[in-house]
Amino acid sequence: MTADLFLVGRELAAGVGAGDLVDLSGPEGRHAVSVKRLQVGERIDLADGAGTVLRASVEALTGRDSLRARVRERITSPLPQPRIVVVQALAKGQRGETAVETLTEVGVDVIVPWQAERCIARWTGERAASGHAKWAATARASGKQARRAWFPEVAALAGTVEVHRLVAAAACAIVLHEQADAPIREVPLPADGDVVLIVGPEGGISPAELAGLTSVGARPVRLGPTVMRTSTAGTVAAGVVLAATERWASQRVADSWP
Repeated sequence: MTADLFLVGRELAAGVGAGDLVDLSGPEGRHAVSVKRLQVGERIDLADGAGTVLRASVEALTGRDSLRARVRERITSPLPQPRIVVVQALAKGQRGETAVETLTEVGVDVIVPWQAERCIARWTGERAASGHAKWAATARASGKQARRAWFPEVAALAGTVEVHRLVAAAACAIVLHEQADAPIREVPLPADGDVVLIVGPEGGISPAELAGLTSVGARPVRLGPTVMRTSTAGTVAAGVVLAATERWASQRVADSWP
């Protein structure tokens, strides 16, 4: 059985090891005690979202929203390579959060919200801060559910200039386009560095955007014979890329306890 995972601060995770006691309180402690109703002796994972997972067992319930756990094992996972960066065009309604949720589950490392030319959704003023906060919270929750050692970064809202910079600096850059000749499986992938996947909005990537992206090194590819929603395409593409690398061949740090 896979243990429940809860978040702890990086400073705490860096300072403890096997045999040490750790207090879990605040929202994470409340979720563990009042929602999950964990009991003494149950196993849990404590992660900092930056590569460290503490496998522990509950020693005592210290209140309605706190518990004390003893660390049994400390696992440090290196930063995965190649790094998968998805430039995700803003989507209408809650489809943006859906994209972030599934991108996190599949294993993407960086999610870049993109204000593409044909985006129906617009992040301006207070809406930009609110939208980014929702995406970040979704990535955090999904990272916990997926038992990830490394949680994805949700970058600041990007425009065309910022996306061009990402593409130019990438080891490999792919732009999804339904009219591309090459299938995604034919793209040679690097062993390390950034693989940038660019996903357009509901209205598609404009001809000017496509020309600009290819001019700085992005390669247009198609996923398959069907046209996918913007909230689906990035996750499918990331899965294809991850399956073609060594990343999915390695054992998960949050595998079930023996």
